[in-house]
Amino acid sequence: MNISYTTRHHLCLGCGLCEDICPQGAITIDIRQGEYRPSVDESLCIGSNCGRCSDICPGLGVDLLKLSSRQDSLTNGHVTCNEYLGRYVQLYTGHCTNEDIRYHSASGGLVTGLLVYLLEKKMIDGAVVTRFSSIDHLTPEVFIARNTDELISARSSKYCPVSMQGIRKQIREAEGKYVIIGLPCHLHGFRKIEEKDKKFREHVFAYWGLYCSSGRTFHLTDYILQQRHINQEDIRYFSYRDEGCLGSLVVKCSNEVYKERYQSYFHPLRSIFIPRRCHFCIDHSAELADISFGDIHIKPYSDDTIGINSLIVRTPQMNDLLQQAMRDGAIVMEELNEATLVASQKMARVKKTKYASLVYWCKRMGMAVPQYDVKPYSKIGFVKSLFYLINLNLQYQVGHHRNLWFLIKYMIKKRKA
Repeated sequence: MNISYTTRHHLCLGCGLCEDICPQGAITIDIRQGEYRPSVDESLCIGSNCGRCSDICPGLGVDLLKLSSRQDSLTNGHVTCNEYLGRYVQLYTGHCTNEDIRYHSASGGLVTGLLVYLLEKKMIDGAVVTRFSSIDHLTPEVFIARNTDELISARSSKYCPVSMQGIRKQIREAEGKYVIIGLPCHLHGFRKIEEKDKKFREHVFAYWGLYCSSGRTFHLTDYILQQRHINQEDIRYFSYRDEGCLGSLVVKCSNEVYKERYQSYFHPLRSIFIPRRCHFCIDHSAELADISFGDIHIKPYSDDTIGINSLIVRTPQMNDLLQQAMRDGAIVMEELNEATLVASQKMARVKKTKYASLVYWCKRMGMAVPQYDVKPYSKIGFVKSLFYLINLNLQYQVGHHRNLWFLIKYMIKKRKA
């Protein structure tokens, strides 16, 4: 079995890691219908004699409990397990002390600020981050940042597909240690890879994960720009979230600058352009990361106008690093109550209940679904799950087909009614 099984059964996450792992060079990644997808040259693939692409594919699922529990040996037994957040040693809120980074990041700028700190202290040699291409300013570009300017070029959220092809080879062939920043699905794949590639693992300083409610296809960006009559070829700067807490869409063109608050443009569309496989994901908070970062839009933190991060620290080593960064004045942190963080992360509960139930019932119906070692915490009945799946798929079909985009404005009006 090769990665074609994943794509044929709509389980592909578009992570791009299969291209790297193939010893035959039989896999290439390209964009099809708004998402990254692998293509297999069957004349090069050696099939059952290999199977590496399937072995590391996060789209087929991951043993969250098994892989996350391996970190327990590093905690000396001081680990808390939460059904929605995973294993952790400490929870915080905070932000970086560089106000420019903080203001232009999606939340508190902690990821960028901490990476700058680690580089300056020569604790790492670089970090795997994502910026927009300097050519069209819209295509995401994953690369290894090795200086402050490169790190800053990658700040803030990217609400579009991000493919990691090429990163494994670059890391294993490089000198030094690197932090890998990724979504939960990216880290699922990298954790699988490190089990088979010791040389790669030796160069990883840490995995830092980003909370993820769901991915978005490239069609989201196309729709946003189309509706606002913004010419893609005229864009000189693009950010989904810039200028403070939650922030604004900022698009700079040759002769004008367009700005619109995040809640205004994104929230009405948030469930329409989600890739199909994301509806079967049960990991919101990047449970296989060493540190997980995200927003915390709940009072009193939502009253902040510049930006606050929440953090889930999963190893004592990373906790020590954060404490040192705070003593050195690079960041500010406060301890966070577990109940408050869970209350602020609605999608963490949705994924472990509704999405996990979809996995359960779809498997019972004979559908190909990802395999997890986590059972639904609150299994929803078959009929309710079926209607939920139909609703999700209807929204997916509208977002997936441009000739149906005219329906979106009616869907938004119905929600507001």
